[in-house]
Amino acid sequence: MNINLKTAIKYLVLAAVLSYPLFAFASEYVLHVMVLIMVYMVLAMGLNIVPGFCGLLDLGYVGFYGIGAYTAGLLTIHFGLSFWVIVPLAALNGAIWGVLLGAPTLRLTGDYFAIVTFGFSELVVLFLTNEIWLTRGPLGLPGIAPVSIDLSWLSRLINPEWDWYWEFFGLRPYFYLGIFMVLLVYIIMGRMEDSRLGRAWFAIREDPIAASSCGVNLLTYKVIGFAISAAIGAVGGAFLARWTMFLSPDMFKFWESFLVLCMVVLGGLGNFKGSLVGAAVLIALGEVLRMVLPTLGLPAETRFLAYGLIMVLMMRFKPAGFFPSIATTSLKNPMLIKLKKELGSS
Repeated sequence: MNINLKTAIKYLVLAAVLSYPLFAFASEYVLHVMVLIMVYMVLAMGLNIVPGFCGLLDLGYVGFYGIGAYTAGLLTIHFGLSFWVIVPLAALNGAIWGVLLGAPTLRLTGDYFAIVTFGFSELVVLFLTNEIWLTRGPLGLPGIAPVSIDLSWLSRLINPEWDWYWEFFGLRPYFYLGIFMVLLVYIIMGRMEDSRLGRAWFAIREDPIAASSCGVNLLTYKVIGFAISAAIGAVGGAFLARWTMFLSPDMFKFWESFLVLCMVVLGGLGNFKGSLVGAAVLIALGEVLRMVLPTLGLPAETRFLAYGLIMVLMMRFKPAGFFPSIATTSLKNPMLIKLKKELGSS
């Protein structure tokens, strides 16, 4: 088997990252950052569906993130449900709110749709802050149980004396659970991208009028994309709730939507691989700036200025991001440009 140097280095880096938590010198802080990166990878892949595939600017993604987190937190506290039951329920709740918001608003385009989604995220934060009887408001929601895996039923089938049960404490189990979650979402998104649904989204983004004339129901496909995006955002929120074991409305402010949108744009609109890279780069950069800026006499919040500067430079020198989508790249094809001009003039 021939493996070139570039591929070998990739595998070595991947093996080093996967095995890092197993070493005794593994830092709890580094593990925390790695788990945080995985949460944002899931969020970035979910958000990428709306602006990257459907061509709509969604500024309210953090609303679904918060809905999923509080759904998981409240179900865990009041009903003691397993993580593996709560995640699908959180995704379903996120998808329902995605349909409720998307069905009446996805006929809007451009700035109007962005304003509506921004308003939705603010309403979610207001609800979480003021409905104290349910969410405890600004006091936050403590006492969320950690993730547990109960395989006692399986172990007893093999040997009645065995009892396989794990309750996750510490960061190492969450690191591998996060990898599993990212891989699962990435595979599902990849399959969806290659399906009829993904091609319909691309067509809507590139030319809605042409897509509509070809029989693509714009509203239906947009609502489906918006609901799937909301469901994935809710999954990220459910993981966050069971990892941090505490929730607060301040964790779901507008800046979270802005940060995830920056990851999507930086990585590449319409490319899930780019979302992974964008999340890793911005979270790692944010942690570095959080440590460096106070030593320079600047507040840690100044890092948002750095994010803004990065976005300006990206728009200037690499507007399609690190990994442009296939459809965007193909637009550079002279034959396709000629075809689009002919279609436009006819």
